[in-house]
Amino acid sequence: MVTGKAKVRFNYEDYCLLPEDERYELIDGEFYVVPAPSYPHQNAVGKLFRFMADFVEVNGLGVVVMAPLDVIITGEDTVQPDILFVSEERRGMLAHRGCEGAPDMVVEVLSPSTAQRDRELKRKLYAAHGVQEYWLVNTETASVEIMSLGNNDFISQGTYSGEDGLVSQVIPGFALQASLIFAGV
Repeated sequence: MVTGKAKVRFNYEDYCLLPEDERYELIDGEFYVVPAPSYPHQNAVGKLFRFMADFVEVNGLGVVVMAPLDVIITGEDTVQPDILFVSEERRGMLAHRGCEGAPDMVVEVLSPSTAQRDRELKRKLYAAHGVQEYWLVNTETASVEIMSLGNNDFISQGTYSGEDGLVSQVIPGFALQASLIFAGV
């Protein structure tokens, strides 16, 4: 009889004990080290955050937060999306330690070291816990894929670039020309 090693599973309490000099995420009880992002990544995050946060604040629609902020989805799932939106009705989920539960919308800007995780693991995690809209920003192709939650998975609404308009179904009235996110890189 062959017996396998039991896989060690970590939880939020373990996550809180990690040193603060590195960035980590906890997905399905497993730790992932998140390296520092590149300039194009941070440029895109900053621009999109500014446009989105200003629009949401002016219209009283909720809160937009930029990483790093812990999003504690379950005891074994704590991630740090690049940008998240929480509607005014759900604002109570924002607490001292982070966002306690799945936000309404998540934006991940792809990096070579995290792209597969963003496209697969985090996509499944966000869908399973009710994130309504998921944007994947690709600085290499200067494009944004917008996905909406369907039956426990995301359905692509399209991939947009250049003069294409990015329109959120979760942030009422928010629209932005795709190229504005990538200007200056």
